[in-house]
Amino acid sequence: MTEQVKGKRSRGRPKSVWTEPQNTTVRALDRGLLLLGALAKAGKVTLTELSSIVDMPPSSTHRLLATMQKHGFTEFDELTQDWMIGVEAFRIGNTFTYRTNLFESARKVMQNLMVDTGETANLAIADNGDIVFVNQVETQNPIRAFFRAGTRGPMHASGIGKTLLASLSHEEVLKILQVKGLQEFTPETLTSSEALFRDLEKTRQRGWSFDNEERYSGMRCVAATIYNAYGEPVAGISVSGPTARFSEQTVAEFGPKVLRAAGEVTMMLGGTSTTR
Repeated sequence: MTEQVKGKRSRGRPKSVWTEPQNTTVRALDRGLLLLGALAKAGKVTLTELSSIVDMPPSSTHRLLATMQKHGFTEFDELTQDWMIGVEAFRIGNTFTYRTNLFESARKVMQNLMVDTGETANLAIADNGDIVFVNQVETQNPIRAFFRAGTRGPMHASGIGKTLLASLSHEEVLKILQVKGLQEFTPETLTSSEALFRDLEKTRQRGWSFDNEERYSGMRCVAATIYNAYGEPVAGISVSGPTARFSEQTVAEFGPKVLRAAGEVTMMLGGTSTTR
């Protein structure tokens, strides 16, 4: 962009909101985000009007809008010749609100689950083939599981990880395994794809997963999946604790309780579960 000439501005031309970006920024991206912000405020606006608002040449404005249109961030109304925010911008921007709703919705359910089972309740999401613990309600028992918020873990060796994998297609699981592998952590870790897929099938049939000391010796976990409005798995809820308190009978009792808890959060999010 050419530098602004100091002194009196042309009549009728609005004050520029564009400033030269710092060396640490990407100029085209800065300009694109500036356009998105202006477009969001304007609602529907013509190319001429938008280029005037942000003080960019119409040709540059159009190139940026067309690039973002290709990815769904902007839309163009052929009838009115107006530009507007696209559905992809809404989808990504809505993710922040969704995450906040997820935490708020799950918190009370987790507290009730902890009281009902007497064990620590956990909430985790998937991220790049791992799970990330984002919330926890601890039991008052002296021996208990503890995961600091932000703790990452392998999907194949955790209750929440396995319930999320069970909610994916066979092909999607294979893609994750090709990148992450099946690292052994204890003698109980499922280190072959055949064993893991058998376990995932059991999870689908029950509706909940069971981590039998597969990440930490002496610790067990029962988990179920939380879904969004599109039937997509977005998080998992679980109870975890020492093996001594997770007998086969207790696990069988905990499974339906965790499944109901996951269903409650799913319902609060307007979600629905699907069989894949």
